[in-house]
Amino acid sequence: MAEYNVSSRAYCKMVLHAAKYPHCAVNGVLLAEKRQSGEMKTIDLIDAIPLFHLSLSLAPMMEVALIQIEEYCKKADLVIAGYYHANELHEESSPKIIAKRIASKIHENSSGVIDACLLMIDNSRISVNATEEFYDIYLYNNSEWKLKETKDTLMEGALEAAASLLHSKAQSDLTDFDNHLDNITLDWTNPAINEIIDHSA
Repeated sequence: MAEYNVSSRAYCKMVLHAAKYPHCAVNGVLLAEKRQSGEMKTIDLIDAIPLFHLSLSLAPMMEVALIQIEEYCKKADLVIAGYYHANELHEESSPKIIAKRIASKIHENSSGVIDACLLMIDNSRISVNATEEFYDIYLYNNSEWKLKETKDTLMEGALEAAASLLHSKAQSDLTDFDNHLDNITLDWTNPAINEIIDHSA
């Protein structure tokens, strides 16, 4: 079973996505460096791509997004290594049907390359003063998504970087795929925010 390290960039962009749309369900994918399958005992989730906040279940839009992200990954030598999801209700952090369905599709597509995971965001834990990570990791086992019992590694500096970004209200500058579809000049890779996060961390 693989272990997962969550980078400051991946962590902060998930935080910002959930914080930008606190009354909506949000989702996105997590990226890792491409390696030989035998080397993937530890998976570094180095980036997050925010997907949707309006209608997470629209299959055509999801397919368009994943095709573009896969093309981006090929050029950057990355792979889609996971899926993150925040439910609409503040106190609900367990995976529902839509989250399981999308995560299962991503896991199926990554089979043989990487063990894709599901990160469920706990909105109630998101805070400028947070002292621990706000997500739970689920792994696919025997055709089910099961909560991983052991905590995985949140890279050093991630909590502080997220707190700084929330304090400066950087979530207003985050672009997800819904924003990109409304205005194609908006870049869903979020280069400006990536630079801020990398500098902060």
